[in-house]
Amino acid sequence: MRKGIAFLAVVAIIAVSGGLSPANSAPGRAPADDEQVHVNVGGADRMYLLHVPESLPKTGPVPLVLVFHGGGGHAATMPNFTHFDLLADQEGFLVAYPESVNKSWSDTRGLSPADDVGFVRALIEGLQRTRRADPRRTYAAGISNGGFFSNRLACDLTDKLAAVAAVAATMPDTLAPACHPSAPISMLFMHGTRDPLVRIDGGPIPRNRGVAISLAQAAEFWRKWDGASAQPVVDNLPNQTEDGTSVRREVYAGGKQGTEVVVYVIEGGGHTWPHGPQYLPAFLVGKTSRNLDGTQVIWEFFKRHTR
Repeated sequence: MRKGIAFLAVVAIIAVSGGLSPANSAPGRAPADDEQVHVNVGGADRMYLLHVPESLPKTGPVPLVLVFHGGGGHAATMPNFTHFDLLADQEGFLVAYPESVNKSWSDTRGLSPADDVGFVRALIEGLQRTRRADPRRTYAAGISNGGFFSNRLACDLTDKLAAVAAVAATMPDTLAPACHPSAPISMLFMHGTRDPLVRIDGGPIPRNRGVAISLAQAAEFWRKWDGASAQPVVDNLPNQTEDGTSVRREVYAGGKQGTEVVVYVIEGGGHTWPHGPQYLPAFLVGKTSRNLDGTQVIWEFFKRHTR
């Protein structure tokens, strides 16, 4: 009887979660001071949320960070999921949270027919015209499907981005052979060793959502493209709390034009945003590590790089 109840509970959670993607389900409510902006791309109406801190300098270009939701997710959930708004207020940069067409980004796995690359290009160019977004300091970060798509942007919008970060995502096996960046670009990965959805060693993704290459293969792809050192500098970061996770950092430095590839391996971590919410029980998606502030680390990485 108890096993039957537990099974039904799991089924109910999966049904509500839309398939275990981070920050998905209902659209949610964006912070009151985040503006909804619409862009016409090839006749299609596209939307993103924009956070403009009051602390922005009155003159001169300002950095722009794009944050992409996971598959099944929505832009409106990402400010509270990542806390990028709060960090933007402290550091003085723009944050945009794009919305996908069908809760999925076109990352070469055939999940969406939308021109998402064209959408992002139009978004960036629009903010350069209207909000002084800095062409040399524009960055992309995402989780899961949003992280896979951020890798695609590093391939297809290298002329617009200075650095990219992927959380709980490697690269689709369909993207790597099609990826031809126009310049070197710095990359950061954060991945849990116990991610049950995008396994760190690669392989099929649940619900017939394609195949991912391993974290090591993804890092090696970008290391070779950037011409960075083949031997990383490896550090085991000190634990901030005893939550069953620990963090190892691998830095492949010395890439062309000052680029680098940085990998955070979260031992015991799951399909989660480090220091974000435990959005579903750990037995479904794995643990959220409190030994790494993913948002802060990503921003510190971005600050080191300009295009």
